[in-house]
Amino acid sequence: MTEIRNYTMNFGPQHPAAHGVLRLVMEMDGEVVQRIDPHIGLLHRATEKLAESKPYNQSIGYMDRLDYVSMMCNEHAYVLAIEKLLEITVPIRAQYIRVMFDEITRILNHLLWLGAHGLDIGAMSMFLYCFREREDLMDCYEAASGARMHATYYRPGGVYRDLPDTMPKYEPSKHRSKRKLEELNRHRQGSLLDFIEAFTDRFPKCVDDYETLLTDNRIWKQRTVDIGVVSPETCLKRGFTGPMLRGSGIAWDLRKKQPYEVYDKVNFDIPIGTNGDCYDRYLCRVEEMRQSNQIIRQCVQWLNDNPGPVMIDDAKLIAPRRETMKLDMESLIHHFKLFTEGYCLREGESYAAVEAPKGEFGIYLVSDGANKPYRLKIRAPGFVHLSSLDEMCRGHMLADVVAVIGTQDIVFGEIDR
Repeated sequence: MTEIRNYTMNFGPQHPAAHGVLRLVMEMDGEVVQRIDPHIGLLHRATEKLAESKPYNQSIGYMDRLDYVSMMCNEHAYVLAIEKLLEITVPIRAQYIRVMFDEITRILNHLLWLGAHGLDIGAMSMFLYCFREREDLMDCYEAASGARMHATYYRPGGVYRDLPDTMPKYEPSKHRSKRKLEELNRHRQGSLLDFIEAFTDRFPKCVDDYETLLTDNRIWKQRTVDIGVVSPETCLKRGFTGPMLRGSGIAWDLRKKQPYEVYDKVNFDIPIGTNGDCYDRYLCRVEEMRQSNQIIRQCVQWLNDNPGPVMIDDAKLIAPRRETMKLDMESLIHHFKLFTEGYCLREGESYAAVEAPKGEFGIYLVSDGANKPYRLKIRAPGFVHLSSLDEMCRGHMLADVVAVIGTQDIVFGEIDR
């Protein structure tokens, strides 16, 4: 008989289930995984090096493009690191707006994760359901910042502008009836906060629908239960954060353990799992969507009741109003110098981390007193989680590799930073 030996095969980098430009070199024994070697660097964006060559305020937009599903959370960590070195306190209204949009971003992230993860392992309808709700939240991004994805809305000292009093409406079209148009615009008659409040009213029912489709579905459970099990000890040893850590039963969440902004003023719970498998991590993320919805409701109520400034009053950090800039030469010069030269930070170092949807997203900033960072280091949760792919997949079938990649919720912008 001929000797049967292990063989090596590639997974990706252009595989649709790779969630980015991921190449896996897999050593297989039949259909059983013996070893996995993740190859990264095919999307290298050099974000850290680019940020070290630009003024601080010109790199905010780069942060959106790291984990491009958790846009404002990335910005948040970056502006917090700058604010630590500037030693400034952000107005309370701006803090509530940041927390509200962080949680909107968490729901956006988990909706894309659930739709894509479902699609990866055979649940075709989930993608359509999840994107239906994502569209509404993307409209919130657009109303506040002018962009649907890469918002650049958070600024050192606050946020770009206050929340708008009107919500963009769907226009009449020959492709939709008058009745359909009225239905689409039903929740768009008031302000952005009214629209968000209406969303939080109907979203729990949407999450119930997702769970009806998946939670007790026997095919879903066969594909996720006891797949990619990670023990609590392994999680701590490898530096897991976010749902990857909480799915194994460790209740660590920066919003509770190291509160920033106004997270200590809102009520929410931290869901944790028991088995540390793909199914537990799915349950954690679904419950996180419900908790985020609860936080958003509390922020909406506070913002409705408490008007106020959303940016500190410091001319060295904020640009003059556009009306003033077009009429006054000094304001025009100020605007030009702020956006070309930026501002200088005191010498020192700072680290700021936020509980991003995928885990702890941190920015380590070293300043030498110039108007650009001496060193910028990004702590990306996806990079840490991907490093454990070999350990999580050994002994599983080839089809289970897709389920494990999906449950890690990796996005390559932050891995190949």
